[in-house]
Amino acid sequence: MPRRRLILITGMSGAGKTTLAGMFEGEGYRVITMGDVIRDLAAERGLVPSPDVLGAIAREIRREGGDAAVAERCVEKLRKMLGDAFVVDGIRSMSEVDVFGKTLDVALVAVHASPETRYKRLRGRGRTDDPGDREAFHKRDLRELGFGMGRAIALADHMVVNEGTIGDLEQAFKGLLGRLD
Repeated sequence: MPRRRLILITGMSGAGKTTLAGMFEGEGYRVITMGDVIRDLAAERGLVPSPDVLGAIAREIRREGGDAAVAERCVEKLRKMLGDAFVVDGIRSMSEVDVFGKTLDVALVAVHASPETRYKRLRGRGRTDDPGDREAFHKRDLRELGFGMGRAIALADHMVVNEGTIGDLEQAFKGLLGRLD
């Protein structure tokens, strides 16, 4: 029986990871969002999912369970899902990549956008955990990089640059699909 295929998506906040994951979903892939693990923990605790609250939970879960703690929770979700093509949105470290690679054939895709582009997107997105100003944006970037995201981006199997329109990203996605086959 062939191993199930998993596309792992990494990139800084606002780069377009979730948009890209949605494009994979449109091609029949099942999607898990790693940030949902953290948001679900906040909800279980009755906490408002602000940037500071979610950042604290993300640090706590990794401090208690190791760098791959969130990935391990996602692997449990994947084991219960039917299908053979999956996407995980939100890889933060190579430790997480290693956890997924133990049981699935993985390809790591990095989505890149400049800080200015990402900041504008986050300001317009409207999620409760989006940064309210440039200082909060910078603080969030540093927290994410502290988890090892820069290394994951640098070691990605594929890179998608997302500086333009959705149409531009769709074109890049089509090219990516061709490289993944």
